[in-house]
Parts: sequence; structure tokens; C-alpha cells
Amino acid sequence: MAEAFMAYPDFRHPFEEKLIHSPGSATVLYQGRKITLSETGNGGGLLISPEDLPSVNGFELKPQGACYADMCIPMNEQLLVEQGGKQWFDLVAFADLLGQAYVVDRDANVWSFAEIPAKRDSMMVDGMAPDFEVIDRAGKVIRMTDLKGLKALIVTWSSW
Repeated sequence: MAEAFMAYPDFRHPFEEKLIHSPGSATVLYQGRKITLSETGNGGGLLISPEDLPSVNGFELKPQGACYADMCIPMNEQLLVEQGGKQWFDLVAFADLLGQAYVVDRDANVWSFAEIPAKRDSMMVDGMAPDFEVIDRAGKVIRMTDLKGLKALIVTWSSW
């Protein structure tokens, strides 16, 4: 006789609580990634180890401040917190300073951060369109490389 089994055993009890991470940890969702932090500080915000900062949002602590590529945010007393002889970085205070939106499920200790506005702004300035060519109404071929160094507005339309 064949043994009965469920095709998706994870869905056996859809309302049963399941741990997202081990107790005492936190999960950060950022840019489609899930980062599990094994250790966090106590408090109302999200206190993380300064060594975890690059894996969370790409910033790293330097003498100039919290830096991402050539952009540095000066440090203040709210960003670095001393607790139990250990130094923590307050990710929520950093998000507030940068105007970065976030939501939190405090019961599950899961934090989701939106894109950092300053990073998005630099992408719009430094963004490069791919090289392509189109034919204008007069039959002339126009290439993106012909417009190098110029600002170009590209408008597209489709009938479908």
C-alpha cells in the first residue's frame, strides 16, 4: 500500500507561527535582499554592529562618516550608541537622517527599508542609457553615442 504524503509539508499548518530567524536576531529587508543579523542592541531603534552596516545597505564607517562610494554622511552622537561596553550603529536614526522610509514588525523583529533617497538621486544624475539606434521620420539613423555629453529626452509610444 502507498504511503500518503503532502506535496508541500511547509503549508501543512498555514496559521502556525514559524520563526523567521533565531531568537535574539533581526531580519532586514533591503533592495530585494534578506539580511539576518545574529546580534542587535537593545532599544527602540535597530542597533546593529558597525561591521554589519556594509552588508545591510552598502555604507561603511570611515573617519569622514558613513560612506557609500563617494558620498559620506557625517556622524553624530545619535548614530553611534554605546551599550554594555559595545558600540552599536543606530540604523533607524540613520534612516531618519537620510529621509529613508521603513516599516517594522517589532514582534517578529523584521525591518524593511526603502531605497535611500540620496542614492537614488545620484543614480538619476549618473544614469547612463544603453547604446541603441533609431530611425527618425526623415530616415536618418540616430545613435545614443551621437548624443554623448548632451541631455536627451527619449519619448516612446506603442499602439498596443
